[in-house]
Amino acid sequence: MTIDVVDLRDFYSQRLGVVARRFVSRGIRSRWAETAGQRLLGVGYATPYLGLFREEAERCLAFMPAPQGVVKWPSTRPALTALVDEHEFPLADSAVDRVLLVHALEMTQDAPALLREAWRVLASGGRLLAVVPNRRGLWARMDHTPFGHGRPYSRSQITNLLRDTWFTPTGWAEALYVPPIARGWFLRSAVAWERTGATISAPFAGVHIVEATKQVYRAIPARREKSRLVPRFEPALAPSSGGAARNSN
Repeated sequence: MTIDVVDLRDFYSQRLGVVARRFVSRGIRSRWAETAGQRLLGVGYATPYLGLFREEAERCLAFMPAPQGVVKWPSTRPALTALVDEHEFPLADSAVDRVLLVHALEMTQDAPALLREAWRVLASGGRLLAVVPNRRGLWARMDHTPFGHGRPYSRSQITNLLRDTWFTPTGWAEALYVPPIARGWFLRSAVAWERTGATISAPFAGVHIVEATKQVYRAIPARREKSRLVPRFEPALAPSSGGAARNSN
């Protein structure tokens, strides 16, 4: 199920969305601490987090899938967003260094196709970072946030999906240990929830943040070589030397 881009924008303008953005941004930044000179692509609804890198990266682009819709970003500068087919990006092969997926994998109807397209546009040794709802977390069970829509993933499911689409998972982080309760008095305790959850490695975090690298030399299924047909020659009678001598007499 795809969420309309207006609903996504409205969520991040609310207090609960501001808290979610704050803690997810920390998890993203912990994996990508340095992006100077890099070409970044955000897919899904990644604009609340691309601002972390826009001033230091060489280039930042945001692709939003057609069923979701698109909004202008950044609001006060030339637009860096585009409405695209999520399975056919308008980029050449190996065009970007990093891909950030947010509100993307859980929303798409064909996650393997989306990841293979991300693989195509990533440069050799490129890095992908995916933010996906945790199947065991509270955020995936409540539909008043975007993380409660679409398909959540367990850690093993997202690992297998990445490996099947030619990526190697290299690092993990979690975020959103605080329950998705929008009341102001509760949100004031959000920092304590995050610190406690991260300290004890609690399994109920709201999202997984997984980093993976592009497998440049992926396995290619072996093709069975066709057997060559060798023509078979039928035996032929040849006259003997004795027979030839009798005929000459």
